[in-house]
Amino acid sequence: MTSIPHHHVIENVLQYKMRGKVAYLGNLSATSALQITYVKPFDHPSGKGYQRPVDSKRCNDFALYLSKGEDALFTPILLNAESKWEFSPYDKSRSTFGRLLCKDQASLMDGQHRLGGIKRYTKDTNSEINVPFLAFHYLDEDEEIHLFDTINTKAKGIGTSLSKYLHRNSDDNSWVATELITRGDSPFHFIGTLTGKRVSGRHVTLQNLYKVVELLTKSEHISNLNKEKKLTISLVYFNAIKEQFNSEWLNYKEYRLTHIVCLNALAIVGAEIFSAGAASQQGKLDYNFIDKCVKRMRGMEWSTDGPLKYLKGISGSKVLASDLSTEILPMPEMKS
Repeated sequence: MTSIPHHHVIENVLQYKMRGKVAYLGNLSATSALQITYVKPFDHPSGKGYQRPVDSKRCNDFALYLSKGEDALFTPILLNAESKWEFSPYDKSRSTFGRLLCKDQASLMDGQHRLGGIKRYTKDTNSEINVPFLAFHYLDEDEEIHLFDTINTKAKGIGTSLSKYLHRNSDDNSWVATELITRGDSPFHFIGTLTGKRVSGRHVTLQNLYKVVELLTKSEHISNLNKEKKLTISLVYFNAIKEQFNSEWLNYKEYRLTHIVCLNALAIVGAEIFSAGAASQQGKLDYNFIDKCVKRMRGMEWSTDGPLKYLKGISGSKVLASDLSTEILPMPEMKS
């Protein structure tokens, strides 16, 4: 800890109790936040350190997030004032509202990368922003370590699938993926999950489908279409596959058709089918061509004990996609 050169005052602070512990809520300038906080690194000689090294990329990512302006909201940093901060109410009749006199630095328990990003942002933009905080008046070292451990191991993030769902109104691929799960006429309706939690019968997450849509619509003929048209061609393509292999589609245990490695392969092939079909029709999508290509897959063996048994990852998807493309896509005509 490095002592601050002079006492610092934070105005408009709310004092309250959390599970018997006195705590403070308020906000302070970014400059002040950087001056009156310090970090206990994991390799501190005292043996009571716990903070990991700063990841500069995460700090830079947060600085970039702040550059979005008014929409860049963020949660309070968490501090342990170690009894170095004194609260003084403005009025005896409102004893929980007043100012904090900071005589020394507080330990930064959570928010290291946020503050790092704020430092970068304010330096690059020559600006100042307010930083919300929640500070405990005093936690001993073991309590502080325990709370840090709880925040970073017990608390769980919302997950990538739910994140995609939350972005469905601002991101086309998230919207298409969400529709593929929620629509009753979609082949993914009964095998997909929005939250990312796989349960019996629902093994395709929203994040999985987001990747499928991304691969399926990457060709230049499709990528510029609006989200409704992207959804339509996704439904046409995968409904044709489900119709062709209905038993395999509904039997995850015995067939690999709806395993992620195979769905990604089908998406890669689908993008090639769309490109080939659009090229032959002067940019227009030919649904009959899509159906014909899918029917050429009829001899494909999807059994979990068959040739696809050891197929894994995106590299496996690319290998399978290459094999499928060779089988189902017409060879380009040779020019004389």
